[in-house]
Parts: sequence; structure tokens; C-alpha cells
Amino acid sequence: MNYLLFILSGMVIGLIVALPIGPVNLICIRRTLALGPVNGFVSGLGAALGDGLFAIITGFGFTAVAQLINGYSVTLELTGSTLLMIFGISTYFSDPLHGRGVEKVASRQVGAPSLLRAFASTFALTITNPATLFGFAALFAGLGGLSGSRATFADASFVVIGVVSGSTLWWFTLTTIVGFFHAKIDARIVKRINHGSGVLVALFGVGVLVHLILTHWL
Repeated sequence: MNYLLFILSGMVIGLIVALPIGPVNLICIRRTLALGPVNGFVSGLGAALGDGLFAIITGFGFTAVAQLINGYSVTLELTGSTLLMIFGISTYFSDPLHGRGVEKVASRQVGAPSLLRAFASTFALTITNPATLFGFAALFAGLGGLSGSRATFADASFVVIGVVSGSTLWWFTLTTIVGFFHAKIDARIVKRINHGSGVLVALFGVGVLVHLILTHWL
């Protein structure tokens, strides 16, 4: 029964981390509309794996690894902000439909290379955000049930499983819901979505860069 509670608490943590509308959510929504639910869901799985990695770090030895990551926080934040701005600009200027209709494009975008790129891109965005790690620390302490001295590695393992499951559940739900509107979206609307999400994602990157400059260089 305790293991079930650990899994459930981990799922709550995974949902809390994945739910806020941020750059990864915007990217998954845009890819689901433009390229189909499969591409959007696989993009979400990249973020879920990143969340799982942070959950492992938090559950199995937060202090030492956090200090290591903190030492490279400037590099990670700079990398993350650059990736966000690149994704934002490329999204803004992209034309995934090429006037052929959503369904034809979606059918061409489910191959292994495309899905692997989708997965890798959101995974990279997730792990280059050190703030997520410290957010996990607070959530694990409050909801994970691992703050006590009697917590074991097995306990942490079940929480990590719950985190990945909760995050995956969110991406599946999001892309499934958005996928229902997929067939009703024409090229003009997708282009507007590309422009809007591209600007927002790029602004997230600019925000990270400004925070980095104000925190470390001024």
C-alpha cells in the first residue's frame, strides 16, 4: 500500500510540473495541430523523460548533484535560452503545411527520424532548465514522502515511476484533446498558431537570458 501511495504522490508531482503552460506545452500543441497527435505526444514524452531524470536526481541524491548542476547553471541557462529562441524563430517562419492540408502533412511526419528529433528537442529543453530541479526538490519534500530518515531507494524509485507516469498522462491527455481539433484546422489557422507560439517561445528564451544577465552579470 505504501508503494501505491508513493506512485500516486509521484503522479501528482509529475502533473504539477507538466501542467503550467510554458514553452514545451506550446511546442507540443503546435506540433499536434501541424504534424498530428503522434508527433505531439512523442514531443511530450521527451519532456516526461527530462522530468524523470530530474526526479531521479532529486530522489537519489539531490545535494551532491544539485551542487554540480548549480556550478554549471550559467551554461545550462544560456543553452536553454538559446534553444528556446531558435525554436521560437524557426516555428514562426516555418510553413509545415505547404498548402497541402493538415492530414497529408501529419501522415508524412510520423517517421522515426522526425519523431526522434521531436523527442530529443523537448528533452533538451527540459534538462537545460536548472530551476526545474529545485522545483522538484520542493515538491519531493512536500508531496513525495521522501523527506523522512526512513525513506529508502525503493521508495524513491516508486515516486520516480509516478512522476514519469503523471507527466506522460498529461502529454497524452493534451495531445489527444488538441488532436480532436486537428482535422478542423486549415492552413491559415495553423500559420497563425505558428506565429503566435513562435513569438511566445522566443520570448520565454529572452526572459531566461534577461534573468541570466541580471542575476550573474550585473
